[in-house]
Amino acid sequence: MNDTVQRVAFVTGAGSGIARATAQAFAEAGYAVALVDRDREAGARAESELSELGSCRFFAADVTDDASVKDAVTRTLSAFGRLDAAFNAAGIDGEHGNRTADCTLENWHRVISVDLTGTFHCMRHQIPAMLASGGGAIVNCASVAGLVGAATFAAYVAAKHGVVGLTRTAALEYAREGITVNAICPGTINTQMNRNLPADLLQGLLAASPMGRLGEPSEIAATVLFLCSDGAKFLNGQALAVDGGWTTQ
Repeated sequence: MNDTVQRVAFVTGAGSGIARATAQAFAEAGYAVALVDRDREAGARAESELSELGSCRFFAADVTDDASVKDAVTRTLSAFGRLDAAFNAAGIDGEHGNRTADCTLENWHRVISVDLTGTFHCMRHQIPAMLASGGGAIVNCASVAGLVGAATFAAYVAAKHGVVGLTRTAALEYAREGITVNAICPGTINTQMNRNLPADLLQGLLAASPMGRLGEPSEIAATVLFLCSDGAKFLNGQALAVDGGWTTQ
């Protein structure tokens, strides 16, 4: 791509956490950024703050609603003219504490709808936009729970394993058309979601960490930015654990 053409990134869940940090990293790297979130207040706040760094627009969308996602992608193309990178990070962890047979149907359907089906909705509309732009890079936010089991998190683990499988399938399908698709699998990161975990569970996760600390959203953001860069053009279909070494144990 001509270096004089500004690259465009699409980030879901951009109002907070890892996605917010990644949207900032894209903006600092010179991308125009579509900030996508169902939380209008958080999205508008992110737009106001990140617009100081460059061209950033907030588009309200719920990833569980395919038409809503399609509209956000369409509005991104109308605003910026192309799509080069996407970070599909909108997600929830759902209920925890129940073993698989006690996982409620409501929790199961909600987590799968947001974390897995939501990712599919995004890719379904991002891929044609990237093909029209000459290629691109998609990074899906999975989790270390997409690589291993995690007791009492049946819905979340299933959803994140599904994200990894979806990532690998699309990576095979579009590799020769200039689109790379990878998944990032964060460990325990210093976000509100993890700070809301029961204290004993969080302490157990920290105790099991080789580094003895939480990861920072900016560390995940830096990895996503690399996966969308020219330096990662031969990286495709990978589920990359960014977990301080937790999954090596």
